[in-house]
Amino acid sequence: MVQVNKNGEPQIKRTALKDCIESTLLTGIKAAAGGQRIRFSLLGILSRKEVQARKAGKGVNPFTKEPMIVKARPATKKPRWTFPKAIKETFVNKKNW
Repeated sequence: MVQVNKNGEPQIKRTALKDCIESTLLTGIKAAAGGQRIRFSLLGILSRKEVQARKAGKGVNPFTKEPMIVKARPATKKPRWTFPKAIKETFVNKKNW
């Protein structure tokens, strides 16, 4: 519920704001898990990435040079978050550190 103060500015309780943000993000997460690309303005894009299966095989430990067995991995679906250009540039610019 939104209340208005004496100056006519809206005031929202923290619990109401928290519930609103959580429900919005949860709805977006469920839609992204279903295969949709969800765009949150200023935050980025949430999508689902298909990871292909991998067969078991032999490999070499790069540190000890010993042979080792690489386990098989089934195909999976993982979340992927892509940040907007403005956020990437903020982190690249050393003045912001």
